[in-house]
Amino acid sequence: MVEEGAQHPSRHPLTAGNARVKDARKLSRRSERSERRLFLADGPKAVEGALGVDGCVVEVFATPAATTTYAPLAAAAGDAWTLVDERALASLSDSVSPAGVVAVCRFLDRPVDHVLDRDPRLVALCADIRDPGNAGTVVRCADAAGADAVVFAGQSVDFYNPKTVRASVGSVFHLPVATEPDPVAAVRAAQAAGLVVLAADGAGEVDLDRADDLLARPTAWLFGNEAWGLPAELAALADHRVRIPIHGRAESLNLSTAAALCLFASARAQRA
Repeated sequence: MVEEGAQHPSRHPLTAGNARVKDARKLSRRSERSERRLFLADGPKAVEGALGVDGCVVEVFATPAATTTYAPLAAAAGDAWTLVDERALASLSDSVSPAGVVAVCRFLDRPVDHVLDRDPRLVALCADIRDPGNAGTVVRCADAAGADAVVFAGQSVDFYNPKTVRASVGSVFHLPVATEPDPVAAVRAAQAAGLVVLAADGAGEVDLDRADDLLARPTAWLFGNEAWGLPAELAALADHRVRIPIHGRAESLNLSTAAALCLFASARAQRA
């Protein structure tokens, strides 16, 4: 009899009812992730990023079709590559169209002091960001802009949320991401690291289009909640409040869009 769970493509894949699959599926819950210090990375880019971090990957679940499509990933994963059927894979993925591969990963422990202790020039500070898609997109934008780190502060979403990891398209593995329960402490830590803290604020006194001299300095951008923005007392701690000029009739910008504009404006000014 062929043992269920064998990894060779010619053998039977694990089903959705398999204990290992069911155990991994529990990681969709934050309490389970926190207790076990494990999370899920969904999709080939995320799995590739996870495999690039030494000791991060515990197991990779993949369909037989994905084993062929992503052969280099299968080779890199080695014995951690586990075949599952389509239904089992779908139960592990939160995507409408699963790509056929999901990894179980260990937490990436990065304290705020650690990510800010290497003379950073560009950092994103996210206070009370609740939407996992926005959070993941901010991480991806920060990575693309060449930022040194992202810090989620206050009541921000768990960045190990599967939707956040997927929205980052693997950037949570490329870019140091840290958490800080106290937003004030996060701002103070950035300032102590020599960064000018710029609060993204629609009522700010500085216009982003006219701030190149300011943006050229080592900077931490402070972004607030998607719905209500930054609390006045937190924005007041920033060195400057910067507004993105709106030239059309839209009242405001989506958080991740605003973050992309701010981060890339700083990256451009710093390279000039």
